[in-house]
Amino acid sequence: MPELPEVETVCRGLAPHLSGRRIESVECLRADLRFPLPDMSVLHGRNCERVERRGKYLLFFFGDLLLVWHLGMTGRFHVLPAAVPRQPHEHVRLLLSGGECLIYRDARRFGYAGIMAADAWQMHPWFVRLGPEPLGDAFDTDYLAACCKGRRGPVKPLLMNAQVVVGVGNIYACEALFRSGIHPLRPAGRIARQRLQGLVGSVRAVLAEAVASGGSTISDFARVDGSPGYFSHAFAVYGREGEACQRCNGVIRRGVQAGRSTFYCPYCQR
Repeated sequence: MPELPEVETVCRGLAPHLSGRRIESVECLRADLRFPLPDMSVLHGRNCERVERRGKYLLFFFGDLLLVWHLGMTGRFHVLPAAVPRQPHEHVRLLLSGGECLIYRDARRFGYAGIMAADAWQMHPWFVRLGPEPLGDAFDTDYLAACCKGRRGPVKPLLMNAQVVVGVGNIYACEALFRSGIHPLRPAGRIARQRLQGLVGSVRAVLAEAVASGGSTISDFARVDGSPGYFSHAFAVYGREGEACQRCNGVIRRGVQAGRSTFYCPYCQR
């Protein structure tokens, strides 16, 4: 599933194509995806002011209305000439001023969308309980230490909890924990403050590098122009079970936490 770097990559790819463009028409080829689609006819004639991201959500601002989109597992946006033929798994097409269209394709149809008031979206149930952005000022050592205090559960699921911090995801949690030398099974409440400071720095660095690389392509993710993300070439532990650790030449292991694969070096991480 796309995480923060992948959604940020899509956001940055869409922004120059949509900012200031008017919606000429909307064509929905089905009534629902994961949930019923909203009535997007209310966007007719409106200009897209900007495109932003919150967590794993894309935010399209149209004056007093906001179109929110979650890509799910296989959702993709493309900006293409309006005359391009329909392709498999195409579900929504927004005709833009200037002769192009914004196309949404989703093979597994786990994505979803909503329209809400632009001045109150933060209080919508999708957003109201989200934690801070990991690349923002609110995610710091003091904050993470407060979240970890007294917790007996392992640290990795804490990093993947969107109510604690948004968008880190499985891949980036594995990579950040490796960089900071923290074992994914270590109880969150038993990590010293100095090590938490290193973890905050590792989370920030991993995500920033992933954004700069266009995200990580594992199976389905692609950028707006169709090209893959390249951060997967820089994985130190994720997907490298049985391979040598780049730091100590130990062997990378794989475990399972909360139904997700966890990759780590049992020698470097404690």
